[in-house]
Amino acid sequence: MLVLNFILFQIAWFACVLGAANAKPWLGVLITAVILAWHLYQSKNLTNELKLLMYTVVIGAFLDQALVSFNLVNYLHHGWHQSHAWNQSIVPVWILALWLAFATTLNMSLAWMQKRYFVGFIFGMIGGPLAYLAAEKLGAVTIASQLSFVVLAVGWAMITPTLLYIARRVNAVNR
Repeated sequence: MLVLNFILFQIAWFACVLGAANAKPWLGVLITAVILAWHLYQSKNLTNELKLLMYTVVIGAFLDQALVSFNLVNYLHHGWHQSHAWNQSIVPVWILALWLAFATTLNMSLAWMQKRYFVGFIFGMIGGPLAYLAAEKLGAVTIASQLSFVVLAVGWAMITPTLLYIARRVNAVNR
C-alpha cells in the first residue's frame, strides 16, 4: 500500500503539473479526484482522513497564496478555459488538488516521518523547492527569483513537520 500511495501521488502530481502546462488544468483535478476517492475508500478512519485533507489544503493554500500575493511564483492556467479563468491573484484549483494529493501521503508513504520532525523539516526544505523547480521546468509555473526558492524552502521546512504533527494528532483522536 505504501508504494501504491507513493505512485498515486506521483501520478496526481504529474497530471496536475502537466495539465496546467498544457492548458488543461481540469485533467489534473479530475485524476486527483479519482485518486482521492480511492484513498478515502481505503481509509481506516474516514472522518480523521477528511480532517487531515482539510487541514492540509487550508495550510497549503495559505503558503501558495502568499507566494502569489508577493509575486514570488506565477501559476499558469487558473481555470478550465480562458473564458472561465480564476482571478490570476488567487491560487489555481490544480494547486489545491496537489495539496489534497500530498495529504494522502501523510498517513501512508510519509507516515514514517510522523515522529521524526527534523527529517520532515529537511525533507520539506529540499523537496518543496525541488517540486516547484520541476513544475517550472515542465512549464506549469514561473518562479520569480532566488528569493522565491528561499521562501519555498522556509515555507516547506515549516509546513512539512507541521502537517506530520497534525496527522499524528488527528490519528490519535477516536482510535
